[in-house]
Amino acid sequence: MQISPSLLAADWARLADEAARVPDADWLHFDVMDGHFVPNLTAGLSVVESLLAATSIPLDCHLMIADPDRWAPGYAEAGAANVTFHAEAVHAPVRLARTLRSLGARAGLAVNPATPITPYADLLPDLDMVLLMTVEPGFGGQRFLDMVLPKVAEARELVRRSGCDVWVQVDGGVSEDTIGRCAEAGANVFVAGSAVFGADDPDRMVRTLREMATAASPLAASD
Repeated sequence: MQISPSLLAADWARLADEAARVPDADWLHFDVMDGHFVPNLTAGLSVVESLLAATSIPLDCHLMIADPDRWAPGYAEAGAANVTFHAEAVHAPVRLARTLRSLGARAGLAVNPATPITPYADLLPDLDMVLLMTVEPGFGGQRFLDMVLPKVAEARELVRRSGCDVWVQVDGGVSEDTIGRCAEAGANVFVAGSAVFGADDPDRMVRTLREMATAASPLAASD
């Protein structure tokens, strides 16, 4: 069970300091939004490069952008440990996933709440992670969508059938109230923003969320 605190909920004037507040995090989740694929606009490669120089925690870059085929490789080249692109925006997902892997990054495929995961089952051998959005992408602090939980379970079953070592990540509204349901459905990587950086002790919250996910997960029980 891995926790990836979302820097979207952090103080962007102090990103390096915010990263240092969660030393027990498995990843740091960095949302790149371009104002086209999603209505919000955040930051891009230059900020990622600066953050990579300021922390040893691996970066989990989630690209909510148009034309990821063109832009995603740059994040892998910069040193991001995981680069996730959206199914709704990519033109050549297999080629892009293989390019990211060849550059040393894990390759992730994200789908929005209304996008089915089954059509992408054949891509699993070329992926390291599938990301199920549990809110509509674009803004932090949204309410968790329970309607996505059956798709999380479906993704886990597709991974099981494929025999591939592919992680199932959930992103959006993950908190003490929802992480157990996500883990029970089959997720094993959890993006939590407001729940972590809004806590009095963000690092303790990271540990708490991991413990809750482990307690609820059938994967952890099978291990």
